[in-house]
Amino acid sequence: MLKTRIVRRLRVGDVTHFFDPDVVTAVLRHMNGDHGSDNLLIARAFAPEEQNAITDAAMTGFDGEGGEWTYTRGGTASVLRVPWPGGPIAERPAVRREVVAVYQFACERLGVEPRPHA
Repeated sequence: MLKTRIVRRLRVGDVTHFFDPDVVTAVLRHMNGDHGSDNLLIARAFAPEEQNAITDAAMTGFDGEGGEWTYTRGGTASVLRVPWPGGPIAERPAVRREVVAVYQFACERLGVEPRPHA
């Protein structure tokens, strides 16, 4: 069974920006191909605390409001939604900035030294 956790709700009247599917595909390919350990760290930092450890995580989507990760804990897949720390975005360059910010907040939350980002 897939569990979903929403970290923040949108207010009525907010308009969410949806990125072109090619942009989403490219970002997800990069995150899951080059940053698998970062996905795991993000899931461990923002998912609800439970007894079983998170054993796998992948970024599965994003829009102008935040990113989405699927993670596995105790053999059960769940969905985690994390809002962009800087608020809503609508431009592709902002995606990288916000994913890096999510990663840095995850490191801070877990007491891990973040890697430098160029």
